[in-house]
Amino acid sequence: MSIIEMELFMDPRLRRQTKRFAFGLILVGLIGVILPQVMSITLSLLIAILLILAGIIAGYLTWLNYFRSGLAWLKPFFLISIGLLIALYPLAGAAAFGLLLILYFLLDGFAGISFAFVLRPMRGWIWTLINGIISLVLAVVFLVNWPFSSVWLVGLLVGISLIIDGLALLALVWSAGSV
Repeated sequence: MSIIEMELFMDPRLRRQTKRFAFGLILVGLIGVILPQVMSITLSLLIAILLILAGIIAGYLTWLNYFRSGLAWLKPFFLISIGLLIALYPLAGAAAFGLLLILYFLLDGFAGISFAFVLRPMRGWIWTLINGIISLVLAVVFLVNWPFSSVWLVGLLVGISLIIDGLALLALVWSAGSV
């Protein structure tokens, strides 16, 4: 048994929590696959809310520390403005989010493949490799179809990615438990 297996998966509570998390990823992923437009709009609105909250916090901190500096107010202004634009036009936000997802899937794919080779002596490492390869394929599929099908493709690909992440995590936990 490798050090990674002993540290990550020997504690039964951690194994249970990891399985629950993996099943949660799969469930949210299934929702994204079944209702991709809803997932895309939800992600856009979530990002809008986070940007608006970040703008409010930045504005509060600017008020406390840099009240007289006009340049200090640019960050809160832009965060709130971009958040409001995405909230008012979530479809455009989904298209913009699509570009970020292409980068995410590329980085996730390369990281997953690299991590798979780190885990290589461990049983189940192949699932992490497959997960990385699928992330790279999703990046290419998204890049070819962007921006024309962003509204449904964002939700669908995020859903597929979450399902694959959950399955890879479950396979890793189960294979570590069988050693």
